[in-house]
Amino acid sequence: MTIGALAEAAGVGVETVRYYQRRGLVGEPRRPPGGIRRYSGADLARLKFVKAAQRLGFSLDEVAELLRLEDGTHCAQARRLAELRLHDVRERLRHLRRVQTLLAQLVAQCGSARGTVSCPLIAALQGGARAKRLEERSLRRSAPARP
Repeated sequence: MTIGALAEAAGVGVETVRYYQRRGLVGEPRRPPGGIRRYSGADLARLKFVKAAQRLGFSLDEVAELLRLEDGTHCAQARRLAELRLHDVRERLRHLRRVQTLLAQLVAQCGSARGTVSCPLIAALQGGARAKRLEERSLRRSAPARP
């Protein structure tokens, strides 16, 4: 298949394929004299592997590492990479929960700030200190109980 057909089959753009080639994530077949490069099913599988790993949050550098481990004999190393990714995802989720709590508090304050000229949300974002105090209170409430 041509690079356009490969890109379409993988659900990416042609420039993405070229970028992955420059990064060494996807091979670039030889161009026959006077012809066009042809990609195989293996090239498509590799491109889909890259995209699947990215959807799981792996960076392109980590994807390159996973590709080096793809022969199936390096499961412990692949697991370590996945454990690091999982830790990162859990940290981001904790952060997003804190943001959610803070935004919910600010939205509730916006609804209850009748008769005042200053919007609590805008004031918190401008002042920073108030938003910081709300975030700290939110963190204390969401922190796990200590034994």
